[in-house]
Order: sequence, then C-alpha cells, then structure tokens
Amino acid sequence: MDPAAIDEIFQSVGPVTIKRMFGGKSIYVRGTIIAIEYKDEILLKADGETAPRFAEAGSRQWTFENKYGKAAAMPYWSIPEDAYDDPDEMAKWALLALEAGLRARK
Repeated sequence: MDPAAIDEIFQSVGPVTIKRMFGGKSIYVRGTIIAIEYKDEILLKADGETAPRFAEAGSRQWTFENKYGKAAAMPYWSIPEDAYDDPDEMAKWALLALEAGLRARK
C-alpha cells in the first residue's frame, strides 16, 4: 500500500512512521505501533478492551499458521468496512488502535 494512502487513513491520530517488518510494514504514531500492513491490507491493533468492538463490527482477527501447524491469533484486526467510506468512522477506529497500542506499552 502506498505510504500516502496509509497517512490518509491515520490522519486523525497524527503523522505516521512506517517501518518494514516480516514481509509487511508496521505503522507507528508517536512511537507507538497502532497497525500493520500485510499483503496490502491494514490491520489495526486491538487488545482485550477493544477486540470485542472489532468483532461486533464484523472485523476479523489476523491469524497465521505457526511452525507447529497451528493457527496463532495476533492482536490485529481488519478495518470495519464502514470506516473506509467515512472519515469520522475511520478516525474512531484509528483512535481505538492508538489507545490499544499505548496500553500495550505499559
């Protein structure tokens, strides 16, 4: 995904820093990871407090197959469909991702 498109998604929470990681990119705001980009999809950071909201919105949690052949769930969720066409809705989800990232740093 183009860095300008990533900047646009997260404009409501501040400028982003993008770093390469594991075949994708990690996305940071003020030094806090809030999302990853993997295979041209943005996945937002969530935690025990926010993951239920992502699930209720129809998002799916990112999983991958670990070295033992088992699915491993990661704390990243797809962006809810409604947010792509509504900047206010996107801002809400971006803020939730930032808050989850900040809690993870403690």
